[in-house]
Amino acid sequence: MKLLLPKQHGAWAMLFIPFLFGVFLGQPSWIHVPLVVGWFFLYLATYPLLMLLKNKQRELYQKWTVIYTIPVVISLSFVIIYNPMFVYFGLLMLPFFLVNIYFAKTKNERALLNDFSAVIVFSIGGIASYYAGTGTLDQRAYMIFVLSTLFFIGSTFFIKSMIREKRNPVFKWVSWGFHVCVMIGLILVSHPLLLIAYTPSFIRAFYLYGKNLSIMRLGIYEIINSVLFFICIILLIN
Repeated sequence: MKLLLPKQHGAWAMLFIPFLFGVFLGQPSWIHVPLVVGWFFLYLATYPLLMLLKNKQRELYQKWTVIYTIPVVISLSFVIIYNPMFVYFGLLMLPFFLVNIYFAKTKNERALLNDFSAVIVFSIGGIASYYAGTGTLDQRAYMIFVLSTLFFIGSTFFIKSMIREKRNPVFKWVSWGFHVCVMIGLILVSHPLLLIAYTPSFIRAFYLYGKNLSIMRLGIYEIINSVLFFICIILLIN
């Protein structure tokens, strides 16, 4: 039986990087094991669920929604029994997931607001991961959320400027402007060292724009950029 996997390959970095920030910038704990299993299968389950809302191959997507939901329920049940406060993280994600549902039903998944909502959900996952190990939400937890959100929104702008909006000169300036504002913002909030983590993103937003790159090559560049970002943040904050 061939696995049914989400087609948004760039989302894998968004799924794991904030979560791993929570582990390495917080305190690793055994509870991270069922949490990451539940988190992983929850992401897998959302794909067939959203496809169901588009009335595509209902039998196929119903089957895979059930298959992926079973380990979600089992794993996250352990997490919630361990600490019922995790329910609040789910409630915090819910409004943004409803946005994803709306755009799935209207068949407009490429909308910017839909992408931003997904980024926020993944970044909340980073906070939940941090809380799993530390049992608290402090300044570092909120930094994980903000830094992850800024990085992946920048990635969203860049990818759209290279593919869907590559013939839109206004979007080019939106992408460039966002990356410039991130760099200036880090200086204004007295975190100039974090510029190092965002420098590869800043450079590629300008240097690669307008170049005729395949989707596969863009994906490879974004994977490399995400790994560099992850390593820099871990080294700079720890």
